[in-house]
Parts: sequence; C-alpha cells; structure tokens
Amino acid sequence: MFRDHRKNTDFHHFNQNERIMTDQEKKQVIIVHSAQYQTTYNKKYLNRKVWEEPNFNHIKSYIPGTIIDILVKEGQILDEGESILVLEAMKMHNDIQMPFKGKILKINVEKGQKIPKSFVMLEIEPVE
Repeated sequence: MFRDHRKNTDFHHFNQNERIMTDQEKKQVIIVHSAQYQTTYNKKYLNRKVWEEPNFNHIKSYIPGTIIDILVKEGQILDEGESILVLEAMKMHNDIQMPFKGKILKINVEKGQKIPKSFVMLEIEPVE
C-alpha cells in the first residue's frame, strides 16, 4: 500500500526544509583542460576533510597510540634516521625516526600520553 508522507506534514514546514537544502548546495565551476563545467557539491563533499599541504617540520602520528618513551630533548640536534620516540599502537612498539638532519624545536607529547591520528608530536627544523 502506497502512502504519501507529505499529506501528514505541514506544507509550510515541508517547503522550508527544501529551501534549506538548496541554500546548502552552492554551484561551483570546475575547469578541466580549459573546459568549464558547472556543478553542485553535496553535503558530504562540503563536509569532507580538506587537503592541506604537508609540513615536513612537523612529525605527526600516523596511527592513534600511546607514547612509551621520548628519547630526545628540546634543542637537541639529530642526524637522519636517529630514534626520536617510541609510539605503541595496536600492541606494537613503533620507533619514530628523524626524517632529516635537524634540531628539535618543541616536544608536544609526554610519556604515557594517548594521542589520536595526525597529532603533531614534535616540531623540528633542518640544520646543515
């Protein structure tokens, strides 16, 4: 049996919801090989995590976990490949290493701290 659900709703309320949806969908222009296309983005696309340019001077956690040990101090100069800290994730100890020769500017974690994914653990700067 088919029932029209709009019969049981207030018509003014129904139109108001439609107006809100059209306000949230904004027309965008996409350019592909010099051709312009007009499109609308849905709510899921508008609420996505926006890409940001990676900052190589920040060492982020690639998986949520617990800081087991911090092997460096602020101001310390390290060579590429030296261990910085140990992150426990999924019952495994992950050795986080220095990506290039540099100086430790700031340590944003403490031993025993639980951190989420993409958390900035350390801030570093290159040294020659």
